[in-house]
Amino acid sequence: MHTPVTIIGAGLGGLVLARVLHLHRIPVTVYEAEPSPAARSQGGMLDIHHDNGQLALTAADLMDEFRDLILEGRQAIRLLDRDGTVLFDKADDGTGTSPEVQRGELRQVLLDALPAGTVRWGHKATGVRALTKGRHEVTFAGGTAVVTSLLVGADGAWSRVRPLLSDATPEYVGRSFVETYLHHADTRHPATAKAVGDGTLVALDPDGNGKWLVAHREKGGTLHAYITLTKPQ
Repeated sequence: MHTPVTIIGAGLGGLVLARVLHLHRIPVTVYEAEPSPAARSQGGMLDIHHDNGQLALTAADLMDEFRDLILEGRQAIRLLDRDGTVLFDKADDGTGTSPEVQRGELRQVLLDALPAGTVRWGHKATGVRALTKGRHEVTFAGGTAVVTSLLVGADGAWSRVRPLLSDATPEYVGRSFVETYLHHADTRHPATAKAVGDGTLVALDPDGNGKWLVAHREKGGTLHAYITLTKPQ
C-alpha cells in the first residue's frame, strides 16, 4: 500500500502534524502501536506554553477546544526543602502563559479533529528501509508494510525511524521515576492535599544527589506525583 505522508506514532506531536496537514488538504496516515486510544493512561498534567505549544495548536485551529480543557489555578507552584520548609510559593494569579491541561484529554481533542480512519491502531513498526526516489518502506508486526513518499518519525524514545537520521540510542542516565496517585485527596488525604496546594509541588534534596519529588493537582481531587531516585539500572 502507498500513502503520500506517513506518520509513525499517535502521540501529541504526530497528531498535531496530522491535523495541520489535514487542514491543508494533504492526505496523511498515522500508524500507532497501541491497539486503541484507551489502551493505556496518557500521563498527567501538561503545561502548554505560549511560545511553542500554543502556536502549534493555533496552526491546528484548535485553540478554542484547548481553552475548554484548561484547569484553572493549576499554574500555582510551591517549592519545598526536604524538611517541608516552604522556600517559594506563587499562586496562580491569571497572568501565567503556560496553562495546564490533562495530557489524555488533549490527545483526544486531536484525535477527534481528524477524519475517521486517519489513525491506524495496532500497527507496531518493526523496521524501516529507504527505497529509490526518496521513498521509504515501513514494516509492521504481523508482516504488513506500507510505502510512503514522506515518512515522519513521531514514535518516541525507541523510534524505528530515528536510525535513518542518527546513530543516537537511548541510554539510562542513572535516575528512576516512581509514579503515584492519591485519589479524592481533599477528603481522604487532606494534609497531603494541603501541602501540594492548588497546582504543582516540587521538593528537592539540597545535597544534589538527584532525589526529588514533583506532585500535580489534577481533576477531581487527584494528586499525581513523581518520585525520582538515583539508582543503578
